[in-house]
Amino acid sequence: MKCPYCNFDNTDVIETRDSEDLTVTRRRRSCTKCDKRFTTYERVEHVPLTVIKKDERRETFDREKLRRGIWRASGKTTIKAGDVDRIVDEVERELIGGDTTEVQSKKIGELVAKRLKKLDKIAYIRFASVFRQFVDIEDFEKEVKKLL
Repeated sequence: MKCPYCNFDNTDVIETRDSEDLTVTRRRRSCTKCDKRFTTYERVEHVPLTVIKKDERRETFDREKLRRGIWRASGKTTIKAGDVDRIVDEVERELIGGDTTEVQSKKIGELVAKRLKKLDKIAYIRFASVFRQFVDIEDFEKEVKKLL
């Protein structure tokens, strides 16, 4: 592992920790040349997932894009950044564990909506309004009635 500060290619691992779900390994490292410390994250690389959009276009699954969408829907709610990260991790893990490497965007939206519904109803409604493409107030009304 190269040092990000001096580009020297010899570093020592000071500490190693696995995440709770054992999908990520965090390593604290120290450069043997400049003595600066830095953190690396190790994740198993899987076959890339392909998302099939509503218009049949295909694009590579993007964790950050999913995280941004959930974060936008959960702004000014009780949901914390850790909750958003957990949802992204759970959804990605479920998709990777599936039968195929191609997944409909609708399925991703349903997985996220299910988790948001349990956490925060406002975030769920905001996410559903975009995901399900609400057109008018009646669409919101129907969804709120389902929650009540």
